[in-house]
Amino acid sequence: MSKILIFGHLNPDTDAITSAISFSYLQNAIGKNTEPVALGIPNDETQYALDYFKTKTLRVITKASEETLEVMLVDHNEFQQSVSDISDLTIGAVIDHHRISNFQTVNPLYYRAEPVGCTQTIILKLFKENHIQIPPEIAGLMLSGIISDTLLFKSPTCTEEDIKAAHELASIAGVNVNVYGLDLLKAGTNISDKKAEELLSMDAKSFEVDGKKVRVAQINCVDFNDVFCKKAELINAINKEISIQNYDLFLLVVTNILDSDSKILVLGNAAPIAENAFGITLHENEAILKGVVSRKKQIIPPLTKALSNK
Repeated sequence: MSKILIFGHLNPDTDAITSAISFSYLQNAIGKNTEPVALGIPNDETQYALDYFKTKTLRVITKASEETLEVMLVDHNEFQQSVSDISDLTIGAVIDHHRISNFQTVNPLYYRAEPVGCTQTIILKLFKENHIQIPPEIAGLMLSGIISDTLLFKSPTCTEEDIKAAHELASIAGVNVNVYGLDLLKAGTNISDKKAEELLSMDAKSFEVDGKKVRVAQINCVDFNDVFCKKAELINAINKEISIQNYDLFLLVVTNILDSDSKILVLGNAAPIAENAFGITLHENEAILKGVVSRKKQIIPPLTKALSNK
């Protein structure tokens, strides 16, 4: 039986990497031969979770077809967010909580998508449906994904299912949700030693609407100035990416995890669209978005609507 690779999206966040691990564990428990891999190195937050629960860092791949014909996707479905040769592979399963876009397969597959705050909330249901016991370290990683994606339940994407799942997993893992959760989120805000290029690639996704290419990067912090003190460096790096990748719009979202607000830096020839999308006026390419923390629910939808109206 050939091995099946399981992975999350490019520029993986905590949910992407930990969901690959937990879903692979589940698949192996029911008789499949799978390996969780990553499409990028873990960020500091994710590494904190891996170290805390004594889990080795995943192998990073850029192509999959050289070693397998079948893959399973977690925490994404859009091809531009996946492995470079995704079109050459058979997708056996998708477990996701995002919109479905730019996705097609030749063969039937198992597809599970639910409007919850984290992929791990869905995977917990799959463990129960298959009557598989969750080891404490796997439960801890699953909890980490929920805390990360919901910003410790502060994100508007968070549902009651996510909260219930988190507390259930915390009990199995033997940790306090709030104490561990705050430590996990703070671990991801240590950005003082990172260059602009690293900051922009930590958690970024691309999409296209009406022929316009958009890139949205997000960084968590406890003080906006921790990021914006590097504004000149960030602008140079963003403009370089715009030039190379032909982005029409590049949006950097800096989210304060304590205040639950975001500050954006917007560049590109379609920058005025961001003003229309959020009802703001940019000053030196910046604006504050009060109460905005979720890229999936509060950034992408209004941007998509504004781009579609142009």
